[in-house]
Amino acid sequence: MEMLEITENKKAYLDLLLLADEEEAMVDRYLEKGTMYLLAEDGVKGECVVLDAGDGVLEIKNIAVAPGFHRQGYGKAMVDFLEKKYRGDYSVLQAGTGDSPATLLFYKACGFVPSHTVPNFFTDNYRRPIYDGGVLLRDMIYLRKSIKP
Repeated sequence: MEMLEITENKKAYLDLLLLADEEEAMVDRYLEKGTMYLLAEDGVKGECVVLDAGDGVLEIKNIAVAPGFHRQGYGKAMVDFLEKKYRGDYSVLQAGTGDSPATLLFYKACGFVPSHTVPNFFTDNYRRPIYDGGVLLRDMIYLRKSIKP
């Protein structure tokens, strides 16, 4: 497995980005400011975008694994990569997500713990309702993981 930093033409991977954030206008809010990585192993298997959130916090703004490759360890491999790469530069790795049971289980399995909630984030910021795993997303749930050396 190899993690490749993408510095140009990030929108070439829009199909993957939209798996984690269904509205292109929302992706546009962070894509160019963020650092993007592709996970490659016999082709692209996933992507992630991180952004400095201030106060020693690195936020995962987008993380997705290509269809057909879920539950094979690629998502965890990306989180592990971020943790190792940014340990020492940041003290906390943070992710915001909706109240989707599968997604919350993923982050908890990666060692994240709930931090705080932004009520009505999805209903206030997206043009149409967003569903994940049959669940209507309303609130943004933030989870954090310490990455101190």
